[in-house]
Amino acid sequence: MLSPADLQALWLTLELAGLTTLILLLGGTPLAWWLAHRRGRLAALLESVLALPLVLPPTVLGFYLLLLFSPRQGPGHWWQALTGHTLAFSFFGILIASVIYSLPFVLQPLVTGFRQQGVHYLHAAATLGATPWQRLWSVALPMNRPHFIMATSLGFAHTLGEFGVVLMVGGSIPGVTRVLSVALFEHVEAGEMIQAHVLAGLLLGGALGVMFVVNSFRRRGAHAVL
Repeated sequence: MLSPADLQALWLTLELAGLTTLILLLGGTPLAWWLAHRRGRLAALLESVLALPLVLPPTVLGFYLLLLFSPRQGPGHWWQALTGHTLAFSFFGILIASVIYSLPFVLQPLVTGFRQQGVHYLHAAATLGATPWQRLWSVALPMNRPHFIMATSLGFAHTLGEFGVVLMVGGSIPGVTRVLSVALFEHVEAGEMIQAHVLAGLLLGGALGVMFVVNSFRRRGAHAVL
């Protein structure tokens, strides 16, 4: 029941969500580690800034990113000079926007996990001669596996449903920036309700599946504590 254009939007959405989640896990893990073990106003201010997408309207974030990606501005100008293409209305542009918009959904579960873990096990590993990298890789990461699964699930699901940021920064270019949420909007706008129901069902099913995974690990963690 999916047209070739909708299938293309589906694969583009999965590619965007997968790359966004991977980037956030690679970059967010050391950032979450630093935030979890830092005190002071600088860390509190940075954590507040990084959490802004939780409360900021997506169109507001998309508007400022669109201005920033303009060929007249620094990042947009540098990108066009380097590649010959504009950063706005490109896949790389919506990838950057998705990383920024989904950052707190990946970062906060990791920060919470690292804080709840405490430092006792890390100190014990240090007394046995483990290096900082070994303590992170062999102690902290395995102990926080449920939080990593939650962060991965929430980041992926949140990117799947992005609309305002992607539409503002990327528009609707088939095969480039036309993701499922934008395709759904276009079907509704055109009165094509059957196609809209199919796409809405895909997004709803994906969100429900992710929330089931997240809640399962939360309940498992609660039982482990009890």
